[in-house]
Amino acid sequence: MSKVVVHPSSEFSLSISSIAPDKSISHRSVMFSMLAFGESEISNFLRAEDTLNSLEIVKNLGAKVVDDGVTIKISSEGIQEPFEILDCGNSGTGMRLFCGLLSSANGHFILTGDKYLRSRPMKRVTQPLRDIGAIFDGREDCNLAPLSIRGSSLKSFDYKSKIASAQVKSCMILAALRADGICTYIEPELSRDHTERMLKGMGAGISVDGLKTTIAPMKDLLKPLIIRVPSDPSSAFFFAVAAAITPNAQVLLEGVTLNETRIEAFKALERMGANISYELTSDKYEPIGNIMVKQAPLKAITVDDKISWLIDELPALSIAFACAEGTSIIKNAEELRVKESDRISTVVEGLNACGITTTEYNDGYTVTGGTLKSAVVDSDGDHRIAMSFIIAGIRCGMEVTDLDCINTSFPNFFDLLKEITNIKIS
Repeated sequence: MSKVVVHPSSEFSLSISSIAPDKSISHRSVMFSMLAFGESEISNFLRAEDTLNSLEIVKNLGAKVVDDGVTIKISSEGIQEPFEILDCGNSGTGMRLFCGLLSSANGHFILTGDKYLRSRPMKRVTQPLRDIGAIFDGREDCNLAPLSIRGSSLKSFDYKSKIASAQVKSCMILAALRADGICTYIEPELSRDHTERMLKGMGAGISVDGLKTTIAPMKDLLKPLIIRVPSDPSSAFFFAVAAAITPNAQVLLEGVTLNETRIEAFKALERMGANISYELTSDKYEPIGNIMVKQAPLKAITVDDKISWLIDELPALSIAFACAEGTSIIKNAEELRVKESDRISTVVEGLNACGITTTEYNDGYTVTGGTLKSAVVDSDGDHRIAMSFIIAGIRCGMEVTDLDCINTSFPNFFDLLKEITNIKIS
């Protein structure tokens, strides 16, 4: 797909039960199955390019995978040295977590990805891993993929991270599970905690005290993971924004994770004035439920804390900023610059093309609400930029180019969009 033309929409009322399954949990579910004794069962797995790449990597690492199209069953007798180079596609989550998983495995492993992933910084995980004995090689002193890993014995660590990153934390937790002693990880702000929840549910010796996570090395393999992957709140948020900016619109988002570290963007939209309610329906590895979003007049807000909880949703939230009264401010979000694109620059450039006044800073930007105008926006190969400006098109009409990236995270995005408005894809 090279481009989509989106036409403005009028009011709508929609219930969505087919939001894409959660990408972060899908990645982790197949990886963590490699640490279990017995057969793990994963249903509602996200069948998108990035997560399917992780599943293929697990196969290449020796796991037996049975997939009937509904449930994926994975059993492993330990990580095996692969015959193939391991391709993570466009997924920073995949590459960074596999770095932690493979750093102590017996064998030689090479991780690569597409041209976008090969330009993203990896030293944030390779350096702390090298500090505890991991053996890496790669471009720019192991900052850029392809990355070569030779599994080795790892020392215990007490690591204090300078950034709040679930990817870095998860990588180090995976390494700690095979280290030679108790490890601790401290972060400056609580980041998303799927790894801790899932591994603890599998029997890993993990405890969390505020910003400090303590990890005991595995004495035995963990219990199998039996999980239904919830719907992805980051994907659901695009349709939350669609409802919030369309007069008299509402949307019910069913079966999403209500983990507090994953719904901060909804809380921000709520602070802006949107009418949002939550219903908890189950709670095992993750709290799961429904979110109702109804349109209401929006006002500007400042977002400067819990950034790691809504980092992925900031591009879509910025579309809501553009439709709000006043000037909204994003601060302390320099992490946006090392996502699939430099999301500070791409958001600002896209909004400027739509006639919205912005100011760009090193760690964020401001957005002054106004009247969105139709424009042509290039996604720069970033799925969240593409989908955010497509949602903006519901308000004003839009042409967005470079769309193949959407398949990496939300394959049925356009099917759901067609229930709201008219689109033409070419």
